[in-house]
Amino acid sequence: METLIEQRRDARTDLSWPVSIWLPEANRFFNGRSSNISKTGAFITVPMTTPVRMGHTVEINFPRTTALAKQKGGFARIKSGRVVRVERRDVLKDAHIGVAIAFE
Repeated sequence: METLIEQRRDARTDLSWPVSIWLPEANRFFNGRSSNISKTGAFITVPMTTPVRMGHTVEINFPRTTALAKQKGGFARIKSGRVVRVERRDVLKDAHIGVAIAFE
């Protein structure tokens, strides 16, 4: 049995939102979904075939609605981050992996 120690510094907000991540090592985008987010990081799920590893630097594309895009002046919010954890425990359940990303 494994004991996990809470390491989060900031409160997380549950947010299920479609996202895409740019993985330079694969030279392509992978579509996924956010699970929760804070001002310092996010946890997203992506297909199990996504070749992401701890330490990879990624860009997360958070798309905006048309109304918000007009207000903010862009159709997406792009955040760069480093992969700090990859969870594969539910891969047989839904063919997805969880990826924890710390924003840079």
